[in-house]
Amino acid sequence: MSAYLVTNVSILGGEPTDLLLRDGVVAAIGSGVGFETGASAPSSTTDGEVIDGTGLVALPGLVDLHTHLREPGREDAETVESGTRAAALGGFTAVHAMANTEPVADTAGVVEQVWRLGREAGYCDVYPIGAVTVGLAGEQLAELGAMADSAARVRVFSDDGKCVSDAVLMRRALEYVKAFDGVIAQHAQEPRLTEGAQMNEGELSGRLGLTGWPAVAEEAIIARDCLLAAHVGSRLHVCHVSTAGSVEIVRDAKRKGWNVTAEACPHHLLLTDDLAETYDPIYKVNPPLRSRADTEALRAGLADGTIDIVATDHAPHPHEDKDCEWAAAAFGMLGLETALSIVQETMVDPGLLDWAGVAERMSYAPARIGRVADHGQPIEVGAPANVVLYDPSVRRVVDAASSASLSRNTPYAGRELPGRVVATFLRGKATVLDGRLT
Repeated sequence: MSAYLVTNVSILGGEPTDLLLRDGVVAAIGSGVGFETGASAPSSTTDGEVIDGTGLVALPGLVDLHTHLREPGREDAETVESGTRAAALGGFTAVHAMANTEPVADTAGVVEQVWRLGREAGYCDVYPIGAVTVGLAGEQLAELGAMADSAARVRVFSDDGKCVSDAVLMRRALEYVKAFDGVIAQHAQEPRLTEGAQMNEGELSGRLGLTGWPAVAEEAIIARDCLLAAHVGSRLHVCHVSTAGSVEIVRDAKRKGWNVTAEACPHHLLLTDDLAETYDPIYKVNPPLRSRADTEALRAGLADGTIDIVATDHAPHPHEDKDCEWAAAAFGMLGLETALSIVQETMVDPGLLDWAGVAERMSYAPARIGRVADHGQPIEVGAPANVVLYDPSVRRVVDAASSASLSRNTPYAGRELPGRVVATFLRGKATVLDGRLT
């Protein structure tokens, strides 16, 4: 395996140092480190590659707990290979693939298929998420135990895209996963309160003539499920929190010591519901873009740890599913290649998080929640060489046409964002070098 010596790099924003990646692990750290470091070291720089890390920040490989890879069934929108290529360009070394594929990932066979496709692609590790209910229908529990025992070792279960709205089923699922330390990741959306909903409920939705999506539809499910998780002593993870009220409910649950974690998506940290005035379906997402006050509450919650992680909810769609009138368009937007830049713009540059905080919320914590042992580890000698090199000093204009995804539904096309992923290493193998896939 090739060795890489990164010189003068800042690990988590600290003082510049040298970083040697070799044989799949972090081999050495320190000023003056060279390829000769260690007993099995190469004899010269011809045995490895030197990367000038001046001005770069080294972060542990990012872990996404919420990615839609669409395969099997919707390979017109994304495949495991194309989605993981996008992930690598965004600095991710591991992603969790949601279950709303066709067929649904509700059996050991389907989750193992997705897991193997990830291993074959080789751009980042893929951890399938199993469905909570058969066919995402919300009527019968899926084969949770069989998926947990499969080669994919599923530990996260979600009907994301749909809510497990039946309280009895939700309770049973929370009870079931306790046997193997699993977690239920809930898409919090009371269906009766969101029938035909198109955007955030408020004055603007009324003026635009689009059916409103009330905050209480999300908050009511989160409150119920926090109570259920506490009652049965199980783990609950709340997907894509989007309202200030939801942040407060999660904060209260944590204050009481309940085993509840939550995520915020980059688009909910940056974009607001006023973009619906364009009637451009690129901004149609589930849950919807919310108000500026909600965005500020999410940022504050992410900063103080109420919201544990950033998760992309990368949701690719083919052109025909987005290039239509708002009401007919699919919900969702791309997120993998721009997530780190948006976190820099919304959290780091305003001083709400430092780079160590970014590592916690985009690597360590999602790996802990997903029970992923080989990712989300500090950059220290002996750790797996899952590392991203990031340049926070540059600014770039997002070009949808250059995305590695098969889809083009990014809401940031033409927008200038800070930062650029320079390199991504998966167990010491460079998947991205100089900003390009290898």
